[in-house]
Amino acid sequence: MIKIDLLVKNIKELVNPAHDHVVRGKDLNTIKVSRNVWLGATGEYITFIGFEEDFNAACRLAEKAVVIDASQFVVFPGFVDPHTHLPFAGTRQDEFREKLQGVSYLEIAKRGGGIKGTVRKTREISANDLIGQCEERLAHILRAGTTTLEAKSGYGLDAQTELKQLEVIKAVNAFQPVDIVSTFMGAHEIPEEYQGRNREFLDYLLDQVVPEVKERNLAEFADIFCEKGVFSYEEAEYYIDKLIEQGFKIKIHADEFVSNNAALLAVEKKAVSAEHLIAMTREEIAVIAASDTACVFLPGVSFFLKMKEYAPIREVIEQGGIVSLGSDFNPGSSMVSSQLFIFHLGIYQMGLTIEEAINTVTINAAYAIDRQDIVGSILPGKKMDLLLMDIPGYSYLAYHLGINPIHTVVKSGEVVVKNRQLAFE
Repeated sequence: MIKIDLLVKNIKELVNPAHDHVVRGKDLNTIKVSRNVWLGATGEYITFIGFEEDFNAACRLAEKAVVIDASQFVVFPGFVDPHTHLPFAGTRQDEFREKLQGVSYLEIAKRGGGIKGTVRKTREISANDLIGQCEERLAHILRAGTTTLEAKSGYGLDAQTELKQLEVIKAVNAFQPVDIVSTFMGAHEIPEEYQGRNREFLDYLLDQVVPEVKERNLAEFADIFCEKGVFSYEEAEYYIDKLIEQGFKIKIHADEFVSNNAALLAVEKKAVSAEHLIAMTREEIAVIAASDTACVFLPGVSFFLKMKEYAPIREVIEQGGIVSLGSDFNPGSSMVSSQLFIFHLGIYQMGLTIEEAINTVTINAAYAIDRQDIVGSILPGKKMDLLLMDIPGYSYLAYHLGINPIHTVVKSGEVVVKNRQLAFE
């Protein structure tokens, strides 16, 4: 008999991706919907999926088991966010207000604002205070349904602050429910002290920061911003080759505003993902669609910056590529931390169907951070990460905007949000 620590029974509607590892092509427009299903977890992991009679034959409740009647709930896998810049200090709402009043980004930057301002604040803040800011953000993120996310450094641009950001990620990952996958992104921008000396800055990162990141086991992935005005194709290739030698998995900020064939570089280096991709060329679309590199599209950037262009997700889908959606949560270009909102943007701004959007924020988002074997779908052996929504059916999630339909969140077999309030110590 399977001992069950957490049981979710009588599920009105259980929504699952079309496949349990990754979904592409026409399958992206397919999901699996089951009714009156029972789900059981032993510890952190799902150990039973079936109907009441199957449960009674195969399982027994542990002495202090938690039982949830989900007869009024639609149940989804926990959302996965494959692209955030979580550990930054401060906010830039005053700059945002000025931009809306017509003040240019250049003028704001001249006054020490923009990314320079965030870098300065992140360098100055203590690790404990940064932990506090991240903890507060994660509480909002969890209530909005994200149970696993990726978090990048990149607002330090020096050894001390980059390591501080990564240590903060490690610290907050240890004491709150959201699982965080860490990415070292020291090559996010060129700091003022290295202006005009891009290669020297990359060598500085490789010599002074990367060894510490590896020794302290602070990041699984490494990322670089390969874009006009930041790092060239050749500079990114040089840097990535060194990182691969050190055992990092690769992500690339690619083709956000102008294409420099960064998506082709991502495929050549077998990157786990290429991210942004608004300016991809037809050649790049064809190549990346034929590869196993995930496209992480970030519609929050186009929305937040009031751009007309969104990334060509439809073309990639039609050519059989792997597509996912992320928030790009950051203080400058996407102050958006909710994957539920990103789900809506995918539908309303990028032309996704409801089913496609569900796959892009669950199993495909998990694939984009190499977590498809443990999260992203509801399957025995995977983590018991569930969202219980008090909606009539799964389509309603896209239909009624501006509400939070997530009543209960289960993370790793524990109820961490109940009646829309945090429920963990």
